[in-house]
Amino acid sequence: MYNLYILQSLTSGRTYTGITDNLERRLKEHNAGRHPYTKRYLPWEIIYTELLNSRIEARGREKYFKSAAGRRLLAKLIADIK
Repeated sequence: MYNLYILQSLTSGRTYTGITDNLERRLKEHNAGRHPYTKRYLPWEIIYTELLNSRIEARGREKYFKSAAGRRLLAKLIADIK
């Protein structure tokens, strides 16, 4: 099983979308500054996750959230959270 996850920076409000098979470990890596992009906007919190059956499925969903339609949906999700 794979997780699609969306993080939001607590300092800048920026978002980051990724996939992993271990969500807890991956969030710790992001908040430890082990990723070049997320290192600049520490700390991060998880604002959205989806559990998917395979890496291929998760990668497809990640690509969707990085598309124009996916970014619109993400904006709506973030607005609903606030």
